[in-house]
Amino acid sequence: MKGVTKSPPRVSLSEIIWSWIGAFLGIAAVSYIHYNLLTNTDLVMVIGSFGASAVLIYGAIKSPLAQPRNLVGGHIISALVGVTCYKLFHSEMWLAAALAVSTAIAIMHATRTLHPPGGATALIAVIGSNKIHNLGYLYAIIPAGLGALIMLIIAVLVNNIPASRRYPEYWI
Repeated sequence: MKGVTKSPPRVSLSEIIWSWIGAFLGIAAVSYIHYNLLTNTDLVMVIGSFGASAVLIYGAIKSPLAQPRNLVGGHIISALVGVTCYKLFHSEMWLAAALAVSTAIAIMHATRTLHPPGGATALIAVIGSNKIHNLGYLYAIIPAGLGALIMLIIAVLVNNIPASRRYPEYWI
């Protein structure tokens, strides 16, 4: 319980700045679409789990959990699991929530797409608003899949501008 190693070293100012730029542009893109292009629809583009994805794909770009397969696959799989759990167990929300997150983790492990924000994507499908629930399985495409894809495109562009950063480590 004491821990076995020391904290990682500080990152450079350049790393901090590029992480900030990537996160700003990625979240700005999905937010712009949400608040300006989808306003007269029942669609959503911004979900809370994208904030955690931004930390990984712009701030921890070498992490296996931040790679494209994990980002996109983790969100889509978790969204499908979350919607299914809500549809099957919506009368017992505590059970639907617990099953959504735990099953999403298990399936992400099995498919090698583990992405921690995917747990939140599954949970949002259960505890989200009526607007989220009304999407049904479309939730896996918009916002989960498309939002992750938009953030991925920005991550590939921004993370490869400085010579000190290369993203992704692998695609599949």
